[in-house]
Amino acid sequence: MSDLDREIYRLQNSVERLEDQIAKQADYIWKEYEMTPSEAEKTDVPEGLSLTESRREAGRMRQQIRELGPVNVNAIEEYKEVSERYTFIREQHEDLVKAAESLKKIIRELEAGMRTQFQEKFALIQKEFARVFRELFGGGRGSLELQEADDILEAGILINAQPPGKKLQNMMQLSGGEKALSAIALLFAIQNLQPSPFGLLDEIEAALDEPNVDRFAQYLDKLKDHTQFIVITHRRGTMEMADRLYGITMQEKGVSALVSVDLTDEALDELTNGT
Repeated sequence: MSDLDREIYRLQNSVERLEDQIAKQADYIWKEYEMTPSEAEKTDVPEGLSLTESRREAGRMRQQIRELGPVNVNAIEEYKEVSERYTFIREQHEDLVKAAESLKKIIRELEAGMRTQFQEKFALIQKEFARVFRELFGGGRGSLELQEADDILEAGILINAQPPGKKLQNMMQLSGGEKALSAIALLFAIQNLQPSPFGLLDEIEAALDEPNVDRFAQYLDKLKDHTQFIVITHRRGTMEMADRLYGITMQEKGVSALVSVDLTDEALDELTNGT
């Protein structure tokens, strides 16, 4: 009986040590692999895999895990936020791509219309410029030409002028007064085709001689039925064709005064005719 009691005591101690080892192994398996003993028992172990090889493989996998860096416990939530933002930005990008294609299509249509309209209007301006040129110069010949270019909207415009008694030449080879009168002819040709309600001319006839100033003023007088002009000038011929004159005078130093004269006033006409 005494021998049996000692054996029971020894076996109980062995059982406690084994249970303690089992508990430690279970805790180790959970910490290292996040597996319960029952899950570990179900794991298939390749045949012929030794304990040494298993430990070596486990060490290699631990090294790979360490190289992955710390685990982000908020990764799932961050992924959801980034995914939602990505979806939103992708939809916006697709909308922008569609809008860009739509704008490019509109631009192509507008450019096609602009080319057609430009060709039509340029042909009209060519005819009108030739007519106005002859009237302002009292003869001669003027023409407009498009320079060669891949795109008609980017082509340069060549102005050829032949004042009376001179040979046909490029506008840039003319004198200052002839250049100015040619430019005025082009301006008036465009104005005739598409009259604007208002125009401001700032000494555009300053380089003209007196006969050309008179022709300029007479032609400008014909345009006033459709356009109201404000003309800044110091030329007498232009002022004589105006309906109203405004001048700035400084009778006292540093004090400017406005003086106006209505040339359409009947009383002024009678006074002028009488004197």
